[in-house]
Amino acid sequence: MICEKSLTRIFEGCKNNDRKQQDLLYKVMAPKMLAVCMRYTSDRDEAQDVLQEGFIKLFKNLHNFRGEGSIEGWIRRIMTHTAISRYRKLKPMVLTEEIGEYSTPFFSTAQNNPVEAKELMNIIQELPGNYRSVFNLYAIEGYSHQEIGNMLGITELLSRTTLHRARGILKKKVLQLEGFRAN
Repeated sequence: MICEKSLTRIFEGCKNNDRKQQDLLYKVMAPKMLAVCMRYTSDRDEAQDVLQEGFIKLFKNLHNFRGEGSIEGWIRRIMTHTAISRYRKLKPMVLTEEIGEYSTPFFSTAQNNPVEAKELMNIIQELPGNYRSVFNLYAIEGYSHQEIGNMLGITELLSRTTLHRARGILKKKVLQLEGFRAN
């Protein structure tokens, strides 16, 4: 774990084109940012491609960091936008399946058998790409439906509908996992 003060020194070195500092920034931030990229991709290889593309963008745009917020948050935003841009280029956003309506809250389940974070991330990883992107942007990154719509080139309503369906799929899979554990 690196403190913000140390990260600021490394970042300043990167701005001065110090290759050692650039390498250090990559080594320090890559593991965390790979986890961010994994949330938006279907496999590790694709996530590593997004990570590399994101760091290229980061190093080209170091001068754009205005010091508002944390450096890590700024880097995370670059990785998220890189993943979304890549996804938009590869796959148009469409609803992929009819799921039906789910009116209960996402994690209220009949059994009191909590799902581990790693298991939940694996379940999220299995969502169709458009559902995974909207879910991550809304539930994990905290973007509004309007912001998601602007990022993905979809309507706010489609963002809401996609999130609703993603939650339905996730709920169904969590319940299946809990049922499997109970047996």
